[in-house]
Amino acid sequence: MIQPLSDITVIDASSYISGPFCTKYLADMGATVIKVESPRGGDVSRRLSPFYNDTPSSDGSGVFLFMNANKQGITLDLETDTGRDIFLELVAKADVLVEDFHPGFLASRGIGYAELSAINEQLVMTSVTPFGQTGPYIDMTGEEIVLLGMGGPMIHTGNDNREPTKYAGNIALRQGGVLAALATSVAITAMDLRGTGEHVDVSLFEVLAGSQDRRTSLMLAHQHVQEVFGRRAVGGTIASGIFPCQDGYVNISGGGVRFEGVCRMIGQPELLDDERFSPSERLLEENAVVFNVLFLEEWLSDKTMLEVWQAAQKEHVLAGVIYTTKDLLDNQDFKDRGVWQEIDHPSTGPVMYPGRPYIMSESPWSMRRHAPQLGQDNDEIYCGMLGYSREDLVTLYQSGVI
Repeated sequence: MIQPLSDITVIDASSYISGPFCTKYLADMGATVIKVESPRGGDVSRRLSPFYNDTPSSDGSGVFLFMNANKQGITLDLETDTGRDIFLELVAKADVLVEDFHPGFLASRGIGYAELSAINEQLVMTSVTPFGQTGPYIDMTGEEIVLLGMGGPMIHTGNDNREPTKYAGNIALRQGGVLAALATSVAITAMDLRGTGEHVDVSLFEVLAGSQDRRTSLMLAHQHVQEVFGRRAVGGTIASGIFPCQDGYVNISGGGVRFEGVCRMIGQPELLDDERFSPSERLLEENAVVFNVLFLEEWLSDKTMLEVWQAAQKEHVLAGVIYTTKDLLDNQDFKDRGVWQEIDHPSTGPVMYPGRPYIMSESPWSMRRHAPQLGQDNDEIYCGMLGYSREDLVTLYQSGVI
């Protein structure tokens, strides 16, 4: 099967979330991605929960298995001189390098962009770091909560009377990986047109600061009114929030212009004539609580998630169901569209994974291989791609280089 990036070879010298998520997109579109891991434990994401059957193991992390499917895997210690020389050989045969080392580390080892582009002038090198390759913050480290606090909307999330809170999971780091994949793909196209590669510098902080996820609009509003908009109190906004129903939970945003639709949705349009729910009075928390508890939640109590969603759609009310993982896996629409993909891994057996994130009519997505076990493809890459002998491989193992 010919895919858009089938003729591209990528060296993935990244770990954890952002870099591997970037290279996952490239691998899923056909690129040959060779994941380089330290022989001393490999990618740190191998130690992230959740684990298959709740049993920690280097090949059982759901995060690692998802992020690194469709990739080959080798071990290599870049802090050794031999490892550095082998890395140069790998890059000489590649089209793309994705790395997330601390700015300056690769250059200190003699394998920075200047040295690598000298041996491979078509190389696209994408560096994904918290604050980029230049500027006053390059020596700073950054994690999800730091990035959301500095560049994201964290000042507006959480309970109004408590400290700000971050989103669950690793949304910021994954968002950075998606943008890095986009930038890398553009650089590959530019390399085809121009004949030479380039260094792509991705700052995760700048990805968040430039996002349209509420921060930009709130900052623009602050520019005009000089006010930091507070966080909403739980249950304090009329017809808005997360509410229980018969078989789960639904999310409803029914304030403002949508309030009239909510009243029609619950079969009580006469509530619009109630003084407590006039445009000005419905902004008061006590009136919002009355409406939410006595009218909205009462109506929701014998409705299923799907029934609520359908009723909201009919009245143009912004609402949606809140699915559990099981709900997602059982959803017939997702099944019909082929959202899920079964992958058979030696350590877990067949498991369902999220599959392709989009559909391209002439460029099919495919699952070609499971996430690599640590050092799984050392023989194929070192002996096949680089021409090392079996004896060389034994020596590299014994010396701890691989």
